[in-house]
Amino acid sequence: MGKRDNRVAYMNPIAMARSRGPVQSAGPTIQDYLNRPRPTWEEVKEQLEKKKKGSRALAEFEEKMNENWKKELEKHREKLLSGSESSSKKKEKKKKEKKKSNRVSKDFIFVYIYGLSS
Repeated sequence: MGKRDNRVAYMNPIAMARSRGPVQSAGPTIQDYLNRPRPTWEEVKEQLEKKKKGSRALAEFEEKMNENWKKELEKHREKLLSGSESSSKKKEKKKKEKKKSNRVSKDFIFVYIYGLSS
């Protein structure tokens, strides 16, 4: 039994490319890019001035949002200043409520498991 012939013919990629001929490009050429229409210096200056000014609608929107934000901050400050005295009382109430809710749930579980009624 003879060995199989695993040899493959070598193809020179450069020679193959040359045999195909010149490559057709799909996109614009460098010449097209260089010959494109360009804005004049005056037009460029106008565009820069417009960018510096920005849009009026955006400026108005930002001012309105700033006003709303200031109002919210004032409300929050008032709440904090007025609620600072009673905040410790509120914390105590919350702790008591948590303890009560834990007791109720434990009692319910105990009654459910052992079938006792109180």
